[in-house]
Amino acid sequence: MAFLAPVAERQAALEARFPVWVPRRLDQVLDLVAAEFPDRPLVVTDERTWTYREIREWSVRIAGGLAAAGVRPREHVALVMANYVEFVAARFGISRAGCVCVPVNVLNRRDELGYVLRQSNAVALITMDRFRDLDYLSFLDELRSSLGELRTVIVRDDLATLTGSPVADVPTGPDDVADILYTSGTTGEPKGVLLTHDMLLRTAYGSAYGRAFQDGRRITFSLPMYHVYGYVEGLLAALFVGGAIIPQPAFSPTATLEAIARHRADDALFIPTMTLAVLDAAAQIGAGPTTLTSAISSGGISPTGLWDRIHTEWAGVELTTGYGMSEVTASSTVTRPDDPPEKRLTTNGRLRDVGVAGGGKHLVDYRVVDVVTRADVAPGEIGELLASGPGVTAGYYDKPDETALAFSDGPGWIRTGDLGRIDTDGYLTLVGRVKECYRCGGEQVMPKEVEDVLTGHPSVAQAHVVPLSDDRMGEVGVAWIVGRGDVDPAQLISWCAGRLARFKVPRHVLTIDAADIPVTPSGRPRKFLLAQRAAAELR
Repeated sequence: MAFLAPVAERQAALEARFPVWVPRRLDQVLDLVAAEFPDRPLVVTDERTWTYREIREWSVRIAGGLAAAGVRPREHVALVMANYVEFVAARFGISRAGCVCVPVNVLNRRDELGYVLRQSNAVALITMDRFRDLDYLSFLDELRSSLGELRTVIVRDDLATLTGSPVADVPTGPDDVADILYTSGTTGEPKGVLLTHDMLLRTAYGSAYGRAFQDGRRITFSLPMYHVYGYVEGLLAALFVGGAIIPQPAFSPTATLEAIARHRADDALFIPTMTLAVLDAAAQIGAGPTTLTSAISSGGISPTGLWDRIHTEWAGVELTTGYGMSEVTASSTVTRPDDPPEKRLTTNGRLRDVGVAGGGKHLVDYRVVDVVTRADVAPGEIGELLASGPGVTAGYYDKPDETALAFSDGPGWIRTGDLGRIDTDGYLTLVGRVKECYRCGGEQVMPKEVEDVLTGHPSVAQAHVVPLSDDRMGEVGVAWIVGRGDVDPAQLISWCAGRLARFKVPRHVLTIDAADIPVTPSGRPRKFLLAQRAAAELR
């Protein structure tokens, strides 16, 4: 296990490199780091490594190619790209051209892709030809008559040879919109979150500062870069220490362990279900992630017992967890690397300290309000989380009604839709989603409480509780279970009955494979889809 300097010492080194905050565009930060560390690796894959100089030069060619194709500054360029090096080069190339990037979920099918292209007013698209079973070029052919303003398509294989005169003096700056990131839709139709260059970079620096990145940190992840987790906490954060990313196009626990060993990763980004799978894989092969010095497991509520296993099996690894969403740019609360273990066990961290990027303040502040009266609740009480600050989006692209609703609790305060509590020390604990709660016989049920009981049973790896309409009770619970071997529904219902009030005990238990759970890019289950499936199966 490699040695890490104390947290304060690593943070001081970052402050020495960035003594004051200078607002910049994404490509300008790449240029800054490439001038300092031209030959350091930025993107590491099994096939080859790309240096900062190589990615910068590639992004210059892509920017020139977009301009040559008639794409003008401030126009929108959609990007359908998995975690390949082309995502990185194209992302900085789009910024260098002065354009707005619209990263698209690579798992979108034809109609979902068409919706994003039309709704975002994308004039150009950089895309893979296919990924897994998805044929994007066929989708585009079928959508030909309904693609809105789209006039230019560039395929992944052509990015390597794309050329054009270097673009100079683009009229965009740090406060211009850099990305329109579409929400992953836990409750319905995606909305385009507006994020500026400065918001993204301040948050990324805050990630490096809050987790105390050492110089040259190597970060591996399979979380998609079309979502803020992999994009901000991975790619952009690495820039501030001249670090490298080791991106994986798809998650495999075994491949993750192999990538850590082969490329000597210092850090890994996980969501709780990924962490659990990597722990299980390491136990099976009898070899853990020996080069890791740090890891974060965030993006949702952790299954019961997960942190106990992490602390035992990854002893010596500097661990953190947190909470965030696209609307607040990325993680906005985190545990500190030197926090005591119980903070990771019981909370999602406190407001992130971002050093010079915040000018002495936080990028995001929270308050908790009653879900009915909308009045502030006392510390430690559960309510809906509202967020405010320079890290919070100004709204959703071309959706004024949705934007107004999101900010209906007062100017500057966005409704997160998440249920949580904040204790007297400022630590936040996430307990669920407002729209995931339901009433059984008039009593409110928070699925997280039931899921914690279920994952305490040895046969349960994951539990996802959703409501089902019921003529007598109004709604009853359905528990979707990912099992460890055989699952006995009657036994699990009895297990809950001995530990929960009667109205909280799920009426039905259904099994599902982990791969079949519909999730957002940040790993949250899309429970409205699980509820729809439960209704269909139990009809």
